[in-house]
Amino acid sequence: QVQLVESGGGLVQAGGSLRLSCAASGSIFSGNAMGWYRQAPGKQREFVARIPWSGTTNYANSVKGRFSISRDNNKNTMYLQMSSLKPDDTAVYYCNQVPPSAHWGQGTQVTVSS
Repeated sequence: QVQLVESGGGLVQAGGSLRLSCAASGSIFSGNAMGWYRQAPGKQREFVARIPWSGTTNYANSVKGRFSISRDNNKNTMYLQMSSLKPDDTAVYYCNQVPPSAHWGQGTQVTVSS
């Protein structure tokens, strides 16, 4: 059974930090590049960050230097450490493979107040 469960979102002031977690089933996680995506109100879902099974990470220009993606392959879990948050980071954050599979979780809401 494919499962993606995001958690860790919340309301934070601009300049603050949050750490998101993604618990995934082994079938979607093991051996695959994983990533974070986000969808702001009225906008399309966009790529945020990517981490391969092992190797170099990639980030969208809008979050480079502020966000850090990591994964624990023993726990089928991925993380997104977000710092220096801006109101423009407000969105629902999702995890999935990169490129994304057809399976999406419920996401976790991140709201950054100015």
